[in-house]
Amino acid sequence: MPYSWIGLCLDSVSEWCALNEYEYGFIGDELFDSLSSEHLAKTGQQKVIASDLARLLVLKEVLQQGYETVIWLDADFLIFNPAAFVLPELPYALGREVWVQHDRQGRLKVYKKVHNAFLMFRHENSFLDFYTETAGRLLMLNQGTMPPQFIGPKLLSALHNVAVLPVMETAGMLSPLVTMDILTGQGPALDLFIKHSAQPVAGANLCVSSCDKNDVSEMEMEQLIVTLKAQGQVHAGNNSNIEG
Repeated sequence: MPYSWIGLCLDSVSEWCALNEYEYGFIGDELFDSLSSEHLAKTGQQKVIASDLARLLVLKEVLQQGYETVIWLDADFLIFNPAAFVLPELPYALGREVWVQHDRQGRLKVYKKVHNAFLMFRHENSFLDFYTETAGRLLMLNQGTMPPQFIGPKLLSALHNVAVLPVMETAGMLSPLVTMDILTGQGPALDLFIKHSAQPVAGANLCVSSCDKNDVSEMEMEQLIVTLKAQGQVHAGNNSNIEG
């Protein structure tokens, strides 16, 4: 486990499962055992891409075991308002990404997409087979470089733009700028995040990459978790005029 705060995220999911009487399971590097030798060779050292396909194969296997519903949450996903983190009555659902960052001119910009740090599939869903086959096929057809989100959020967001896929709006994601504004208690990035979120988020992918890139320190991430769990929601103070 690269950072100690990830254990707090895992605990939050385990506690949410216990609250709802869901069966909890953790999967480590054995996740990649589900991939074929061809897929492993194609992804090489790009474990993010490999995990995006491997999780789908594992979720399919669990449904085939007879479970009615299966949920995937990344290890860096924190559920900080378990009572409000309620699964939708839908055949499947993805997470919501409202990403706030600076553009090339230094202005704040919002990118509203979907993500796969949260995935839910019920037994009767028709999407998982299609998505798995499409992701695997695109992976094998690709002859150039692959961005980390190639068959994950990028493919899902492209499909969402055309087909309007079901989204669990309370399953969010926090960019470094939003994280730092939450710690401050207010700020323009946080204001934009709230403005463009359809519902208050009750859980969020905290993005371990924020620590990997030194955008957020490990201590700041630990404080973020304390703050979110204490507040039970993402909200701003009495700040600011919103533009953009």
